Amino acid sequence: MKAKYIDYEETHCFPATAIRYLHQEASLKPFINQFPTLDHFKKIIAERKFNGNRSQLVEVLNQQYQNIPNLPALLQSNIASLKEDQTFTITTGHQLNIFTGPLYFIFKIVTAINLAKQLQKENPAQKFVPVYWMATEDHDFEEINHTYIGGKRIHWQTAATGATGRILTQTILNALKEYKGVLGISIHAEKLASIVTQAYTQYPNLADATRFLVNALFGDYGLVVIDADNAQLKQQFATIIEQDIIQQNSYSSISKSSEALALLNIHAQVNPREINFFYLLDELRERIVFEQGEYQVLNSDIVFTEADLKAEIHAHPERFSPNVVMRPLYQEVILPNLAYVGGGGELAYWLQLKANFDFYKVDFPILILRNSAMLSDEKTALQLEKLGLNFSTIFEKTEALKNAFVLKNSLQALHIQTEWKQFESVFDTLKERVNQIDSTLKPSTEAVAVRLKKALSNLEKKMLKAEKRNFVDALQTIENIKSQLFPGGGLQERKENFGLYYVKYGDDFIAHLIHHFDPLAFKFTIIYSWHS
Repeated sequence: MKAKYIDYEETHCFPATAIRYLHQEASLKPFINQFPTLDHFKKIIAERKFNGNRSQLVEVLNQQYQNIPNLPALLQSNIASLKEDQTFTITTGHQLNIFTGPLYFIFKIVTAINLAKQLQKENPAQKFVPVYWMATEDHDFEEINHTYIGGKRIHWQTAATGATGRILTQTILNALKEYKGVLGISIHAEKLASIVTQAYTQYPNLADATRFLVNALFGDYGLVVIDADNAQLKQQFATIIEQDIIQQNSYSSISKSSEALALLNIHAQVNPREINFFYLLDELRERIVFEQGEYQVLNSDIVFTEADLKAEIHAHPERFSPNVVMRPLYQEVILPNLAYVGGGGELAYWLQLKANFDFYKVDFPILILRNSAMLSDEKTALQLEKLGLNFSTIFEKTEALKNAFVLKNSLQALHIQTEWKQFESVFDTLKERVNQIDSTLKPSTEAVAVRLKKALSNLEKKMLKAEKRNFVDALQTIENIKSQLFPGGGLQERKENFGLYYVKYGDDFIAHLIHHFDPLAFKFTIIYSWHS
């Protein structure tokens, strides 16, 4: 097992805002709590004052886990510990992608687990619990109804409305069959097939199925999965729901922060609305708008006066669903949280939110860029070495890699810089002679030089193209490697599912990630030699 670590800048694949954050740019300080260091964690641990209902949190979690048998001892211990004042959470969140979606879903959770472990080692007087927040209230089914495994697109074809966590799983059987077909037949394949079959056939909705699946993969590491689409948890948030809908405080706070960030060349990832809540029923999640003195639920006949709205929030807080700019605040109200683990885009929009946290006097977490990685086998590593390439250069464009390889390995000189310098010398002499005869001919002479340079450049390209035919096998290998490591032209982690890696390595797959990911090193990880 080998791993290589490179700076995020070397990949040219990550947003500038994330890079600036990792460099701890001073201009970002007004938009964060602290930069992510162990010393800063010690500081916020000492300052953290959690006012949420710990006993109720534990009660809800126990209810949500009651239908999952044989819960790991560490998980049970972590849930129970949340009652204690010196227990804190490290949270990541994600949509309910089927079969976990792309690899970075796995990477997010591993980062949260490792950060909790690292903080536990540094702060033995406290306890740190990794949490996966299921985005069960999202309603964009098109974003989560498919995954790619081994290059094959697995698609859950069904009509769906309302919150994705409430979608019934009874129509996923065809997608489940396709997914298991790609896994093949082996000990690890059969185990994963059994896990996903149990998840999607024994649990009635997508939230419960996802909890079971994630617990099967990460329960032994103590990961707590929470579904915040819950009346008891929403009750803790009800006062803010009421204030924010009526007073539109988040719109004001976040808009001002977005304007301030724009002056730093950091553009808004999310745009707040005047009202940042949806109205939520089993098959409905629609925006609430204030029009003509009433609160209306779009695409429905539901209308509230202010008094009616307050009564509805008090009686049914679970019917009010925060959008993307209010969900983080809700998270921090109900969890004793210290850090949020997210991707580069997520961190950018969290920067917009700090002022709103300050307004509602809710502690803002330390933001952690999740670990990112590329997974390769030993064969690919050896092929790269043979080609004279490495895992840093492989981030270059395919054609650039091919051209560089041919230029390096050709027995002929394919560049014509030397010849062109000789031509330039000739033209300099010629221009002097022409100028002496007739100065008006100078532009014509220069035009001839331009045409000749263009002709020589085209000839150089033809020479390179011709020479490529002598390296067909090597260039095809470069294409194959790029296709494997950058499916669809993007980072592997953003497209490929974890399934075939689990088939090959079983539970060791996640164990290796946990071994090699350092949540506070902030380096891109390349794991390039696996041993099963």
